[in-house]
Amino acid sequence: MHPSQIDLNLFVVFEAIYAEGGVTQAGRRLNLSQPAISHALARLRSAVSDPLFVRQGQSIVPTPVARQMIASVRQSLQGLNAMLSRVSGFDPATARTHFTIGMRDVMESVVLPPLMKSIARQAPFIDVAVVKSSRRDLDMELAAGTIDAAIDVQLPVPDTVRRARIAPQPLAVIARRGHPKVRGALDLETYLAQEHIVVSSRRRGQALEDYELSRRGLHRHVRLRCQHYFAASRVVSHTDLLCTMTEPLARLLVKLSAAQVLPLPLKMPSFDTFLYWHAHAEEDPANQWLRTQLLDALGGGLASPSPHGGGEKVARSAG
Repeated sequence: MHPSQIDLNLFVVFEAIYAEGGVTQAGRRLNLSQPAISHALARLRSAVSDPLFVRQGQSIVPTPVARQMIASVRQSLQGLNAMLSRVSGFDPATARTHFTIGMRDVMESVVLPPLMKSIARQAPFIDVAVVKSSRRDLDMELAAGTIDAAIDVQLPVPDTVRRARIAPQPLAVIARRGHPKVRGALDLETYLAQEHIVVSSRRRGQALEDYELSRRGLHRHVRLRCQHYFAASRVVSHTDLLCTMTEPLARLLVKLSAAQVLPLPLKMPSFDTFLYWHAHAEEDPANQWLRTQLLDALGGGLASPSPHGGGEKVARSAG
């Protein structure tokens, strides 16, 4: 089938249904009625001779043909959007678009408040979704447009993925106010004598600080392993356990719990975080604007784009 024989807007509807998981949700995203979405889907089904989505319980799932189509559709739509942005310019005050950002949940509480405050002020019609992206498939997700950008630790990525290094944030320790052994100061001997919380989505394995301790022949006792820092901070405020985390996160969490923040009494190697985006979005004004917002939310400025392995420049240090 030649492209001239099909309305390209049908692929916009297809991508929205695929991303949102339903006709009604796609209609909300595109500001179209449910009948309009259903009509567009029916036309595309007829054009490709496949149902594309089938009902399974209370939801709809893509068919094998739809799953085969989605990466190419997203890449094509992303290319068209980038081209139109370059031609007509990108005005955040009037743009009606949707950004998807890959980010671990530990970063959300630090990044999202300043990010959404800035977007609310500058871009009233821009929507944002934050998802947990697959580190293994980061390059494919960026290439396909499943995500527009990602924030994560240093990852092995191909040259088609660009990145900007964000200045490392120091680690800190939180302890409850009134802790009998921690009274406004913390040395390494006292740190090691206490019991600790490790926060990790993995079922086992050492935290970064444990690797550094073991390298020095030292060890601490981990009493609790849990999945979320908020839960850990609540435990800290009710026990004598300590928890180690980045300083910005620590200062945020102690506002919600009866805890104090102290510097980690251990010199640690740099633990870098990166902002990632795809090469085909390098000159896209919309993606450039998003990257600026993300780095500003982290307390830095936009680092010069650079390819993988190309000596990234560091974004301004947070705080």
